[in-house]
Amino acid sequence: MSWLIEVFLFVLMVVSALVALRSRDLLAAAVTLSLFSFMAAVIMASLGAIDVAFTEAVVGAGAVGVFNIVAITLTTRESRD
Repeated sequence: MSWLIEVFLFVLMVVSALVALRSRDLLAAAVTLSLFSFMAAVIMASLGAIDVAFTEAVVGAGAVGVFNIVAITLTTRESRD
């Protein structure tokens, strides 16, 4: 049964990565990449690597996600459409 949950989380990771790659909105891409990192942390925790999962959740999903979102909100876009 646990392998079914891991496969579901892996599929969710792949979908969030593809959404981030196909997204034209930078903020949506940053949020989905944070979701990707959080799903990686959940998979690592389910496999028994709790310390690695905690580090991934704090650094990958937390700090990097916040830094990306802050950097995107502080930039301005000049469009020549």
